[in-house]
Amino acid sequence: MHIILDETAMVAAGQGNVLASRLIHRAHAEAGWYLYAPACALVEADRERPGTAEHLAALPGITVLDLDLPAALFMAHQETWAGAHCRYAVQPTPERPDGAVVATTASKRWNREPVRVLDLNA
Repeated sequence: MHIILDETAMVAAGQGNVLASRLIHRAHAEAGWYLYAPACALVEADRERPGTAEHLAALPGITVLDLDLPAALFMAHQETWAGAHCRYAVQPTPERPDGAVVATTASKRWNREPVRVLDLNA
């Protein structure tokens, strides 16, 4: 399973959200589980909760997705950098042929987007 953490999920992980913690554990310990942190969402999470970026980037089960040119061009037409980078990251790629799911604690934010959502609220 390929999961993109949005900034709300990253902040929740830093605050001890049980479901976010389980995702991080699975990505580290179980084959077939992959967690991604888009760089722009990581920055936004760190602005909201300082220290989040360093903490998540140091975890072995999380891959930070760089802001490359295709992502930047996609984001130019979107409202927020964090949400746009997540939205770009869920699209299918050679590494993620079926795309990915967005893990979030703000699921309503994604209602109008063509993405699959994993709500981390209890």
